[in-house]
Amino acid sequence: MDRRNFIKTIGVVGASVLPARSLRSEEIANEAVEFKGILVDTTRCAGCQNCSVVCAESHELPEPDLDEMFEINGNRPTTPDQWTTISRFEVGDEEIYVKKQCMHCNQPACATACPTKALLKTEEGPVIWRGDKCMGCRFCMISCPYDIPKFEYDSPNPRIMKCVMCWEKLNEGEIPECVANCPEEAIVFGTRRELIDQAKSRIYTEPDRYVHEIYGEHEVGGTGYLYLAGVPFDQLGFKNDLGNVAYPEYTKTFLYSVPFVITLWPAFLLALHNATKKDEKDVEGGM
Repeated sequence: MDRRNFIKTIGVVGASVLPARSLRSEEIANEAVEFKGILVDTTRCAGCQNCSVVCAESHELPEPDLDEMFEINGNRPTTPDQWTTISRFEVGDEEIYVKKQCMHCNQPACATACPTKALLKTEEGPVIWRGDKCMGCRFCMISCPYDIPKFEYDSPNPRIMKCVMCWEKLNEGEIPECVANCPEEAIVFGTRRELIDQAKSRIYTEPDRYVHEIYGEHEVGGTGYLYLAGVPFDQLGFKNDLGNVAYPEYTKTFLYSVPFVITLWPAFLLALHNATKKDEKDVEGGM
């Protein structure tokens, strides 16, 4: 066992899971950054499911079964193979379609719960997963208020699977695939401030068309995905009991009181995992 790497991993990861002071400084820094986001207008969505198809193609996921999608009249969850889903709701005599994916929270609970920072809130806004840092604890799945991160249980090399807002394309100056390929222009990309202004403008201009609320503007501290709708959001499968406080805010006092040995336990497991992997490579190299 490589003692130096073991201790190094303990130190680095241990520091990352004691965020009570440093977390606040990160939040202050993030407040000055103009997050990018996406506005979904459910009154414009025609249920073509093109966003699901292009999402799968661009991320090398299995082609979604479009016929199976609409067999369910209700909230359709994301899966490891499908990061974007379209749900169909019947409200009165109207059919309404709702796009679902990671919400890219301003202060994501998944990233705060991740002891190795495999889940990361980028400065630009998307919440991404970094496989080289993941230890497989799945704390992100437990902590997410929207039940989004999914684990590849059937894979020999499992990953955490979720929408990353086409992070690679954003780095190249392009826009997310779902936005670029929506024929109804029901999905709009921009800075979060611009999107909120645009959503408010639509509500003001057509007050009878929209519920006078932007879902995601305040929920759990605000999210990168924002929604407009013509009927109450709870009729479209949206959670309305999450509150407006970012989930990491609830953990700060707790983190101060957690015994040091418990706080370092995830770091210890990761260090042990890394050291064991090195031992296995040494053994294979010596055979």
